[in-house]
Amino acid sequence: MAKTICIIGLQKIPLIKPGDNLSKIIVETMKKEKVPIEDGDIIVVAQKIVSKAEGRTVKLKDIVPSEKAKEIARQTLKDPRLVELILKETRNIVKATPEIFIIENKEGIICINAGIDKSNVSGDDSYTLLPEDSDKSARELLSEIAKLTGKKVAVVICDTYSRPFRRGQVGFTIGIAGIDSFVDYRGQKDLFNYTLKVKNTAIADEIASAAELVIGQGKEAIPVAIIKNLTRVKWTKETSTKDLLIPKQEDLFKETL
Repeated sequence: MAKTICIIGLQKIPLIKPGDNLSKIIVETMKKEKVPIEDGDIIVVAQKIVSKAEGRTVKLKDIVPSEKAKEIARQTLKDPRLVELILKETRNIVKATPEIFIIENKEGIICINAGIDKSNVSGDDSYTLLPEDSDKSARELLSEIAKLTGKKVAVVICDTYSRPFRRGQVGFTIGIAGIDSFVDYRGQKDLFNYTLKVKNTAIADEIASAAELVIGQGKEAIPVAIIKNLTRVKWTKETSTKDLLIPKQEDLFKETL
């Protein structure tokens, strides 16, 4: 029998508001769409609805830019109020030019504009911020879904990011609970008995990218995907997306920025 993995996008998730119980909404939507929740399911949730439920939506009209924000706004040609938002989410500035504003956010993620995003947010001057602690958000979703269903599942929170030396964006994991971020092949043998030395697959990011095939980024309105029959993951309570972040001393790309 052929190896098969199933990715199901939930199409009836309502527009999410601050304070909404995402776990309950996901479980109820699965029932409405007749998608059974089973042991081993991986529930991939788009960052945008997590941020909305957690009240991480802001309006530029409410932001007063600092002098530092105004200075960087002149360098980047951005709205000073948006720059102020970005700075509040920033640990370090990596690069600030008219072409791009790359920062390291408070969770250690290197991203453009601190992950602050206008897409799929109602209101002309409304933006969403990333969750304050995406791993914590994933753990809370997992705990509640497990209580509601009695099933052993995992949760991945995904967002899209650019990659060095490649055009376009792909889905990355920014929050995880229930499974290890990696499948480590180092020390194992390949088909021809060669000992693998560097093969350490970031399966969390592969899961996020796979879910993106049904979630999309435009008008799809599918912010949750269920991945079934993925048996290559390692189930664990001790997991964090921090493990995916490469230390500066190991970063091969840092000198190119």
